[in-house]
Amino acid sequence: MVQCEMCGADTASPNTVKVEGAELDVCDDCADFGTEVRTESSSSSSTKYSTSGSSGSDSVSSGSSGGSSSGTSASSGGGGGGGGRRRDMFDEMDEVAQDYDQRIRQARENAGLNQEELANQLNEKASLIRKLELGDTLPSDSVQQKLESELDIVLTEGGGSADDTEWSGGSSDGEYTLGDVVQRKDS
Repeated sequence: MVQCEMCGADTASPNTVKVEGAELDVCDDCADFGTEVRTESSSSSSTKYSTSGSSGSDSVSSGSSGGSSSGTSASSGGGGGGGGRRRDMFDEMDEVAQDYDQRIRQARENAGLNQEELANQLNEKASLIRKLELGDTLPSDSVQQKLESELDIVLTEGGGSADDTEWSGGSSDGEYTLGDVVQRKDS
């Protein structure tokens, strides 16, 4: 009898599933929490895996070239690579400027409005304007758009800011190590 790696229950025939990127031997009850991993039979001594949800599972069992991969999930993986770091949803988002609170207050005062008047124009509560100007809360996307259009200001950091251009150093292959960015206190 083998113990389930999730719940600890004894099981005679564990299922191998992938949960959050880790392959676990689990009981039948816990098998629903992951994707079943099947070991493909091949003539070589190495084993190849495919998930039951992938559409290209037949093409994975053929060639064994080290550099190329032919599965459907190969391009979305985080490893092995020459293309720089993997892009995610946060790369497409604009960051709110660190001094957004000062920008809002300055623009409101330049427009000759108090917090209540600005709140009425934006159809928002005056307490929200107070919290924004104190830096206690970040503006939601809709409030940010209202503020930018009403006060004619920009609350986001500009694309390609100094932080992005500062990273021109590093090794010749474009990869960075911790030593490229850390400043030691003892030197």
